Amino acid sequence: MNNASEHLHQRVIHHLSTIYDGIVEPDDMESLAQAAIDTMRVNDVETSPEAFINHWDEQDVILITYGDSLISDAKKPLQELHGFMQEHCKGYINGVHVLPFFPYSSDDGFAVIDYSSVNESLGDWCDIEALSSDYRVMADLVINHCSSRSAWFQNFIKCDGPGHDFFYTASPDDDLSQVVRPRTSPLLRETETLKGTQHVWCTFSHDQVDLDFRNTKVLLTFISIIRQYLDSGVNLFRLDAVAFLWKEVGSTSINLPKTHEVIRLLRCLIEHAQPDAVVITETNIPNQQNLSYFGNANEAHCIYNFSLPPLLLNTLVTGNCRYLKQWLMSMPPARNGTAYFNFIASHDGIGLRPAEGLLNDEEINQLVNTMSSFGGCVSWRNAENGQRKPYEINIALYDALQGTVNGPDRWGEDRFMCAHAIMFALEGIPGLYIHSLLATGNDYEKLENTQHNRSINRHRWQIEDLTSQLARSHTQHAKVLARMKHLLALRIKQKAFHPNATQFTLQLGGQLFGIWRQSLDREQSVFSVSNVSDQEQVLNLADINLIDLQSWVDLISNSTIDVSAGTMILAPYQTVWITNR
Repeated sequence: MNNASEHLHQRVIHHLSTIYDGIVEPDDMESLAQAAIDTMRVNDVETSPEAFINHWDEQDVILITYGDSLISDAKKPLQELHGFMQEHCKGYINGVHVLPFFPYSSDDGFAVIDYSSVNESLGDWCDIEALSSDYRVMADLVINHCSSRSAWFQNFIKCDGPGHDFFYTASPDDDLSQVVRPRTSPLLRETETLKGTQHVWCTFSHDQVDLDFRNTKVLLTFISIIRQYLDSGVNLFRLDAVAFLWKEVGSTSINLPKTHEVIRLLRCLIEHAQPDAVVITETNIPNQQNLSYFGNANEAHCIYNFSLPPLLLNTLVTGNCRYLKQWLMSMPPARNGTAYFNFIASHDGIGLRPAEGLLNDEEINQLVNTMSSFGGCVSWRNAENGQRKPYEINIALYDALQGTVNGPDRWGEDRFMCAHAIMFALEGIPGLYIHSLLATGNDYEKLENTQHNRSINRHRWQIEDLTSQLARSHTQHAKVLARMKHLLALRIKQKAFHPNATQFTLQLGGQLFGIWRQSLDREQSVFSVSNVSDQEQVLNLADINLIDLQSWVDLISNSTIDVSAGTMILAPYQTVWITNR
């Protein structure tokens, strides 16, 4: 065994000893570590991964989409997605997060029946591999739970076969009062098995039965799943709902230390198998808890910037960036080897837990009421004190930004583009939801059919209808797509927009939101300034310290900045990216 292999072996033993202390006998740790290494096929690594290496740059933009967001009678949905990206995204977007593409029973893919198969209605593994030949592919590792219709759970009911001992059970008499979860349904599912009644832990729904990582076979099974995904071209791993992975009766069962240790172990194995692979944690929780998933640059490479969507939405509907600035100034820069994953819309709603402590109750209620007036829905959770609190807002972002707290107005499209111009400029890797790229509105028909609030923002486009809409330049879909591609074409060429480039928040008042970015080589600066209000605003150029001896240009409008004028006027929701090239 060479030095790198020996070092990996010792690291794996350390992680496993921390996770399974008191569960696995110390004498068995060696064989368990070897089983994990064998399963990931990293027996003969020659070098250890370098620490603090950025596996991304300013050209990284990820499209977020379901595998069947685009459908037709002519091709499988994954093939339609690939064709759409080749036609409309190539040269602008270099990665794609295909939301769960496995056989499932509910929650639009997040109740996985079989982790090893592609849902045949979408395509097959060859389609995933084809996507990966042109784009970086992110896949969900739905690691906290699986479907109650899975073979594993059916074997649990039969008390025999693979998976029969994979599930976390508790007693209704246990003290579960501290458990934190994002749903109001009962935590325990009563299930009749051949060995009697069992009460299965269900963090999310009774069709999503929680896995028990105290069983080492569960861990080894997921290591095997990761290996299969790597072999199929996946190199970005989104650990879904991972904050809830480890449960302990009498605790909150969220963010527990052993959850963090499992992530460290998986990262260690993944980066030894493929050094440029990236682990992203999906932890829709308050901001400071979310930041903890960076660990000491040894857990997630990237964390979802969950506080950004509600704070940016609040900024643009109130016309004041106070809370957005306060939050941004409190955020630590991501050290090399880690990055924020920025998004402002996704398949889920706009989470409100990440706004707790950042927006007060009055601000949150105003935001909820405004979104409700724009046709949105609200999902609720039970708080620790038994009080019902809003958990997330369900609405298409294009409709969410149709107006302000005063109601709809004529600035909807500009406000929508302003939101994306801000996101594209921020420190981190941008994730762009396909329905934002296409300016898709609320899908009330799907909402009515499913009776699930999240369906409002999960439209399926018939490719013929979409093609027709995009062929007419005056439609909102064509206009937004063209404007989005213009911004992206600029963004990916600016070294100052590297995900780890320096960022400072500018103090320009409540109606102008500004940041300064400087490239890692310090050769380029970009001042991103956005008017977040529905009135013209005056930008004093002295406030952003433009040096008159240099030539400055606004990238977005491709116009030269006359520094000697002292000021410039920003139209409602206009963004400027001022740079010295």
